[in-house]
Amino acid sequence: DPNGLNWIKIGDTEKGGRYITSTRERIRKEGLKKTRRVFPGDFLLTNSMSFGRPYISKIEGCIHDGWVRIHPPNEIDAGFLYYLLSSGYVFSFFTKAAAGAVVQNLNAEKVRQLPIPLPPLAEQKRIVAKVDALMAQCDRLEAQLRERDTRQAELARAALARFSEAPTPENLDLLFHDSFTLTPADLRKTILTLAVQGKLVSQDPKDEPAEKLVERLGPLREAAKAKNYEEVSLAKAPYNIPKSWKWVRLGNICLSSDSGWSPQCRPEQRTGSEWGVLKVSAVSWGSFNPEQNKALPVGKEPRPACEVKPGDFLLSRANTEELVARSVVVAKTPPRLMMSDKIVRFTFPDNIDRDYINLANSSEWSRTHYAKNSSGTSSSMKNVGRGVMCALPIPLPPLAEQRRIVAKVDQLMALVDEWEVRLEQSRASATRLLDALVAELTNYES
Repeated sequence: DPNGLNWIKIGDTEKGGRYITSTRERIRKEGLKKTRRVFPGDFLLTNSMSFGRPYISKIEGCIHDGWVRIHPPNEIDAGFLYYLLSSGYVFSFFTKAAAGAVVQNLNAEKVRQLPIPLPPLAEQKRIVAKVDALMAQCDRLEAQLRERDTRQAELARAALARFSEAPTPENLDLLFHDSFTLTPADLRKTILTLAVQGKLVSQDPKDEPAEKLVERLGPLREAAKAKNYEEVSLAKAPYNIPKSWKWVRLGNICLSSDSGWSPQCRPEQRTGSEWGVLKVSAVSWGSFNPEQNKALPVGKEPRPACEVKPGDFLLSRANTEELVARSVVVAKTPPRLMMSDKIVRFTFPDNIDRDYINLANSSEWSRTHYAKNSSGTSSSMKNVGRGVMCALPIPLPPLAEQRRIVAKVDQLMALVDEWEVRLEQSRASATRLLDALVAELTNYES
């Protein structure tokens, strides 16, 4: 009703704001209960969703039952009541008082029961003035931090570009000191990208080109009866690689691939020398974790062909969008652990470094390939078929360079791990300093 009262909805509030100044809809006055009316100076509390959030109305209007209205007396300063209702103490009270199994709600009776510390009116005003001054300082500090973060982001981009041109441990160390805006995850992603683009180590003209390496794989693959996949067209290659490298399909450099077995297992982990079946989580987090297994039931015959061995290259074929087709190389493993049918194993000849294939499979390009070709409507469970894995384009360097790249990646990743520890220590120190400052402020007596 364009001639009616303002109809105040939660969507009319400003995120992080204090006041309600306008609405987008109006409602006719007839039939409204008095308790639904709102007047300038009234407080409105959200009573569902993000319940207990206070707003001060600057307009006359009416509300639905998604609000609780508070009409404060003149003896309570509006600013003092706003800060009080915004405090952690009040939020804790409302959290405990809220009811509802799915969506929690506050009701007016619970709000009435809120105990509040009430100083004299003159002191309320002094408190508000002091808090306003401190909040203004916080706003200025926040603006300075935003400005600092902007400058640091620019420095970080420049430092990352410098590292990309010359990815040495020295430049990586400079990168750590240049900016706190880069995360360890950013750096690990960059290192992997440089590794599979041929920019991490220098090429050696004495290395046998990858073309010759692939040619020698032919008889081995023929003896293993390995299926051939369409070669990667250079015109459609994802990016340029050094001349001594070659784009290949994962399925064209492996000798075989197989998956495991998923019988109905006992829920607990196997003990002693029992047979166990590996869960997907055993191969999802960058390193092989044999503890992630379920015990084979008594009386169920194991399948030794599915047993995992040192040197196996394993991928998960079903997992979340982020983790599906993640891979590991098994360095060592206890005996009698079998792959489940959600784990795929690839075998390679000796002139293919499994650790290099593992980091190539972890690169951003590989993640894009799997994201485009996975099935499943939910991001919480995606599936990648063995054919999609075999079709993965791999930038293959000469064998000697594969090994140099793996060694360099290990060296740089160790530096990132050290920096991540230092970063966490620095953040912990900053948190302790902030806690001390807050304690000093809360203990202050004027």
